[in-house]
Amino acid sequence: MRSESPSTPETPAEAVKVGRAGRNLPASIAVGVGLVAVVLASLFLVKEVFIGVVALALVIGLFELTRAFSTVGIKLPVLPVATGGVIMLVGGYFGSMETASIAMALTVIGTMVWRLADGADGFVRDASAGVFSLSYLFLMGTFVVLMLKEDDGAWRIVAFIVATIASDIGGYIAGVLFGKHAMAPTISPKKSWEGFTGSLIFGIGSGILSVVYALDGHWWVGIILGAAGVVLATLGDLSESLIKRDLGIKDMGDLLPGHGGLMDRLDSLIAVAPVAWLILFTLVPVT
Repeated sequence: MRSESPSTPETPAEAVKVGRAGRNLPASIAVGVGLVAVVLASLFLVKEVFIGVVALALVIGLFELTRAFSTVGIKLPVLPVATGGVIMLVGGYFGSMETASIAMALTVIGTMVWRLADGADGFVRDASAGVFSLSYLFLMGTFVVLMLKEDDGAWRIVAFIVATIASDIGGYIAGVLFGKHAMAPTISPKKSWEGFTGSLIFGIGSGILSVVYALDGHWWVGIILGAAGVVLATLGDLSESLIKRDLGIKDMGDLLPGHGGLMDRLDSLIAVAPVAWLILFTLVPVT
């Protein structure tokens, strides 16, 4: 959720041109539309291509985390984490969650063994960063491919992404226009309760529409998906804000104009993915 409150008054026109976080809004919108187009094209043309898109996005996110961690002297074991993480995604899709779990366990071991060569100094710190990144990115991503493997998996992914993005958009709009009361001033002072309310309205509304029309599910399931998406997306965003504050950085990267790093866009999605899978798997029969 990007519900941000200004430090100085702006006119509506100024707020539209440049976001309250200082982002270039036209560039942000253009990049967002481009990302959505890539996701939709891969989803509905060849499912396996979408797995490649997910894997690429998470590997890029891993490199952004690696660079961010390096600012405080943490050396993340990139190769074993990236290799094992991609195997987790492929194993989850072509096998099962058990397959992905085995791959994850072996990757944890491989990460520690890989780090042995650099000696004892910082071993716990670096190995822990590797296991954290494996869980934060690739374990969460495995739930995305589990949704995808269902017969109507493409539409399940659409419902999950739409609910999450709508929460983000609703939070941003309400925060820009009405944000006055900070939600977590010590973590992310620009996020407001007004923005959270906007996230709830947009998230629940889009959840209902996507579940009913894309998955032929019950409207109340859409409410659950939308509300859970808003809460988890907010927690995911705040968690990433804490990581950046701890590391003393503003953005995870500068890959995406108007957005920052790719991790600045993935934070909400990866937090919502496991709960979205559980809700849809439990409450929406495969069509």
